[in-house]
Formats: sequence, structure tokens, C-alpha cells
Amino acid sequence: MPQLLLRGMLVGVLAGLLAFTFAKVYGEPQVDRAIAVESAIAKAKGETPEPELVSRAVQSTLGLFTGVVVVGGALGGIFALLFALLWGRFATTLTPRAFAALLAAIAFVIATLVPDLKYPANPPSIGEPETIGLRTGLYFSMIAISIVAALAAFSLRKMVAARLGAWDATLVGAFAFVVMIAIACYALPTVNEVPEIFPAQTLWTFRLVSLGIQAILWGGIGLMFGALTERSLRV
Repeated sequence: MPQLLLRGMLVGVLAGLLAFTFAKVYGEPQVDRAIAVESAIAKAKGETPEPELVSRAVQSTLGLFTGVVVVGGALGGIFALLFALLWGRFATTLTPRAFAALLAAIAFVIATLVPDLKYPANPPSIGEPETIGLRTGLYFSMIAISIVAALAAFSLRKMVAARLGAWDATLVGAFAFVVMIAIACYALPTVNEVPEIFPAQTLWTFRLVSLGIQAILWGGIGLMFGALTERSLRV
């Protein structure tokens, strides 16, 4: 277990380096455009710009690097624990590399893609300071709902597998997951604080880049962890 955990954290850091490069090249220009729009709106209203606690130069370099790499290491450790818990129980027909890739894809869908369907990422300049707590709580609530829905869908699949077969049981579980997520998205409140004059292209590009960063993190962790684990089992 300690060796798997260390391996997971290591590949998480490496995946974080890849994600940092992607975020620096494609994400930071969108943030700069969003800040420019915010400054223009504030100027039109006659508002005085608030002083920066951390300079934009530091935010876009050291701050971004530290944040992405630390998150990558943490996700890698969590992934290693999940792999150790599930491998051998459900992956009897899969190689470690294939199972790690599948696990990473599932984690990306549950922890990132599904919550973003309801509460997509916004540039730092969007959102009222008074609603930060509400927005954060709703986003993490959506993550929790997604995890619970996935566990319930898996339990349902397990219950009907003997009668329907593995393939049809998987379809039933997936359908149940989609239904539960649809109900949650309908029931939870919608938060839209994007100014009407905010450029749509900048907003959607930022959201796509945010998803891309998470995809690189999870994909990098799954592929590298699986390759290293499979290689270690052969030695």
C-alpha cells in the first residue's frame, strides 16, 4: 500500500506538470481577457480598482504551478487508494493498465464532468463576493450527489447482473445514474452571475480549458499509474 500511494502521488505531480503547461498556454489568456472585461465594467461604473493581494504575475506563474501540482499529487494519492481498494475485486478480466485507465475515466466523469454540467467553471472575475459560500457549497453538494448516485447505480447493476447479464446490467446502472443526476440538476438552484456584456467566446473557452485541465490530470494519472503498476507486477 505505501508503495502504491507514493506511486500515485508521483504520477499525480507529473500529471500536474502537464496540466500546468496546458493551463498556462490556453487558460491564462482567457483569465486575462476576463480581468480586462471586469476592469472595463468597473471603470464604466466609476468604481476604484481594488488593490491586488497577490500580483497577477505571481498568480499566473508560481501560484498556478503550485496549485495544479499540489492538486495533482493529492488526486494521485486518492487514485492509488481507490485502485488498491478496487483492484482484485472487480478487475479480474482487466490488466492493471486497462483498469487504471477505466478507473480514471470514471473518476473524471463523476468528480468533474457531472458537477460541471450544473455548475460550470467561471473566470475569477465572474461572481458576486457575497455568494462565494453559496456557490462553493452547491458545487461540492453536486460532487457528493454524483458520488452517491454512482454508488447507487453500481449497487443496482450488481443486483440485476445475475438476471440480466453483465452488459444489460451495466446499461441499467448507467441509465439509473443519468436519471438521478438529471433529478439533482433540476432540483438544485441555478446560479448565473455572468454579466450580459461578458464575451461568450471567452466564457466558454475558459470552461472548456478548465475541463481540459481536469481531463489531463485524471488521464495522466490513470495512464502513468497503470503503466508503472503493470510493469512492477511483471518484475
